[in-house]
Amino acid sequence: MSVLKRCLKTAWSTVDPDTLSAANPALIQNFVQGKWTSTEKTLKIVDPMNGEHFISVPDTSVQEAGPFLDAAKAVTKSGLHNPFKDVTRYKHYGAVCQKVAAQLHEPETFKFFWRLIQRVAPKSNDQSIGEMAVVRTFFENFSGDQVRFLARGFMVTGDRDGQQTQGYRWPYGPVAIIAPFNFPLEIPVLQMMGALFMGNMVTIKPDTRVAICLEQWIRFLHYCGMPLGDVSLLNGHGPTMEHLIRKDAFRMTQFTGGSRVANHLAEISKGKVKVEDAGFDWKVLGPDVHDIDYVAYTSDQDAYAFGGQKCSAQSIVFAHDNWVRSGFFDKIKALAEKRNLADLTAVPILTWNNTKIQQHVDAVAKIPGAKVLFGGEVLKETHRIPSIYGSYRPTAVYVPIEEIYKNFNLVTSELFGPFQIVTSWSSLSQVLPLLEKMEHHLTAAVVSNDPNFLREVLGNTVNGTTYAGIRARTTGAPQNHWFGPAGDPRGAGIGTPEAIKLVWSCHREIITDTGSIPQDWKTPPSS
Repeated sequence: MSVLKRCLKTAWSTVDPDTLSAANPALIQNFVQGKWTSTEKTLKIVDPMNGEHFISVPDTSVQEAGPFLDAAKAVTKSGLHNPFKDVTRYKHYGAVCQKVAAQLHEPETFKFFWRLIQRVAPKSNDQSIGEMAVVRTFFENFSGDQVRFLARGFMVTGDRDGQQTQGYRWPYGPVAIIAPFNFPLEIPVLQMMGALFMGNMVTIKPDTRVAICLEQWIRFLHYCGMPLGDVSLLNGHGPTMEHLIRKDAFRMTQFTGGSRVANHLAEISKGKVKVEDAGFDWKVLGPDVHDIDYVAYTSDQDAYAFGGQKCSAQSIVFAHDNWVRSGFFDKIKALAEKRNLADLTAVPILTWNNTKIQQHVDAVAKIPGAKVLFGGEVLKETHRIPSIYGSYRPTAVYVPIEEIYKNFNLVTSELFGPFQIVTSWSSLSQVLPLLEKMEHHLTAAVVSNDPNFLREVLGNTVNGTTYAGIRARTTGAPQNHWFGPAGDPRGAGIGTPEAIKLVWSCHREIITDTGSIPQDWKTPPSS
């Protein structure tokens, strides 16, 4: 029995990832004002593995944006719920989370979603299953009373009897989410649920290439009890969402993606954004060398899992000379060369084609003293990956650390694919100024068990999600910790109660002042 036939017992699934193909294409829809709708035009999405049209996505035009604008404008600034209004909705979302988590413990439902992810954003089984495991744990974490605990505030006594101040976490009202392709469910779902928990109404736009995942997820949420009016799903290109932002439809927009778009959104929204933008993520290997096989394995996973298409992917390794002498570069080369398309440990690159990748590799390799350690060419395996996508081998280019200073902008340009810079160092004074110069501060790793070395590096850097210790990585699922950048007042977090409260609520202070009026209320206070 197919996954679809099993999931149809729950009356929400409309596609089968196991049979999704050019012969059995899917047509997905928008959702707005409580209804599933279609558009005049659609976008044809091609299968990353063979280039065949297998999904049609609504291409919502500006002229078709009216219902989305009306739905957002119908929501008041005080939100769908807040600590004074419709408080039972906090409990309701706790119950929704409980049902979602239970459903995701059903093997058929769980497999349905990880296979759907794998069809549109090809990842290895471990990577796609891991994404859904994070999503499931998130819903377990916020079941029961945990949603209303997010709205917990504080109280401070006043100057007199009857007066006290209370701080509340308050929704924005109508908000928007613009989600990326690389985590088709984890990123949009965690951000969307955080917004809903705090009382906001959400308009969400996924990347068109992976939009089917979110469309099916919203159908699933409706089945699990999410009110129909809480979320609008808008599919299509960016100009329609930009039109809505310029119309002041949303009181806050959360964006995950590149820094160029993030800066543009900050401008058109008049600063009403929270962003998790580009990350040129670094790893420093300290002077103490041990567990080299484990550290090499972790580096290979950080740099090349899902073809390096993670905002937290390892972009550069600063390896102390002791690691180089111990054969660290040889070990990561051996691991990278085992990756292949057959088991999806090497995958299509959805935002960089081979020409663009090769141009960047060649440019970096021309730096004096630089050399390609491994990779530097397209996949040798026979495949049908369309030319609009990349099909490139895991690659590392060594650049002398002194040349990184001279070619900083080129070296630190993020290639969203299976590519990393490696270098070596002998004095930490060579490394720290480079870390200070970097513009984006998402993830980082300091690989050492020396507490003094860890303290020195951690005390002089700012990356928002930094792993420290011999097991340190740059890519980690945010099921049990904050994930997001630091050093930017626009920075968005994801995954934790602290992240949800920061991104999806604001602070409101209410000072109550009751009781009898004193007889001498006109008498000025004594000095």
